[in-house]
Amino acid sequence: MIKVGFIGAGNMAGAMIKSLISNNFTNSIVASDINEDKLKSLRNELGISTTTNNQEVVDSAEMIVIAVKPQHIDDALSGIKVNEQIMISIAAGIPLSKLLRYVPRAVRVMPNTPALVGEMAGAYAFSEGFNEEEKKLVKEFLGVFGTVFELEEKHIDAVTALSGSGPGFLAYLLQGFLSKAVELGLNKDIAYELCLKTMKGTAELLSRKNLNPEDLIRMVASKGGTTEAGLKVLEEKEVQRILGECLEAAHKRSKELGKN
Repeated sequence: MIKVGFIGAGNMAGAMIKSLISNNFTNSIVASDINEDKLKSLRNELGISTTTNNQEVVDSAEMIVIAVKPQHIDDALSGIKVNEQIMISIAAGIPLSKLLRYVPRAVRVMPNTPALVGEMAGAYAFSEGFNEEEKKLVKEFLGVFGTVFELEEKHIDAVTALSGSGPGFLAYLLQGFLSKAVELGLNKDIAYELCLKTMKGTAELLSRKNLNPEDLIRMVASKGGTTEAGLKVLEEKEVQRILGECLEAAHKRSKELGKN
C-alpha cells in the first residue's frame, strides 16, 4: 500500500484519514501539525504516526496532502525539500503557480465539506510533470472521498464557488426554510428532519431519474397550486439573480486568495 502523508491535521484532514483507513486505501499514514493536541487525538483514535515536523512527513510518504489553511501555505511549505513525491493541495484559492514555488510538481484540489461523510463533490488540476500512472493513482485516491472531476486549472475557482462554498449557501437556505416552518407552527426537530429529507430526496430524484431542474419544477408546480404560488414570489424577488451574485462574489474571492 502507498504511504500517505498529511501536512495539516484539521477537520478535513482527519475526515480524509478516516476514509482512507475505512476504505482500505492505505493503513500507512503520517500527519504533521503545529497543534500537538490534534496530533494526539489522531494517534489515539486512528493509530497513525504523527510529527510536528513537515519534512518528516515528506521524507516518509509517497503522496502528501497539503491540508493547511490558505493563509498558512507559505509557513507550511517554506524550507521543505521534495523529490518525486506526489503533492496534493486542498488549500482553497491557492494556484498551482504558487505551489510550484515550493515543490517541483503539484495537484490542486477543491474539495468540499461533505467529504467529512464521504460525499465530496470537487475537482482537481495537475501541473506538468505527472505520468498517466500517477494521474490514475491520484484519481483513485480522491475518489475515496466522493465525486471528483479533472479540469483545467482555470475552472477551479468556479468549482470553489459552486461546490466548495455551496454547502454553506444551501445550509443558509435551509436555515430560512426551517425558521419559517417553525413560525408556521411545526415542531423544530420535525421541521429540521423534513427540510433535510426534502433536500436529500430532491437531489436523489434529480440524479436517479436523470432530470434537470426545469423538469422537476414542471412536475411539482401544478397550475394554481401551492408550489406555483411560492415560485411566483421567488421570481418576483429575483432570487436566481441573487444566487448568481452570491456565486460571483465567491468566485471573485477565490481568485483574490490566489493572488495574495
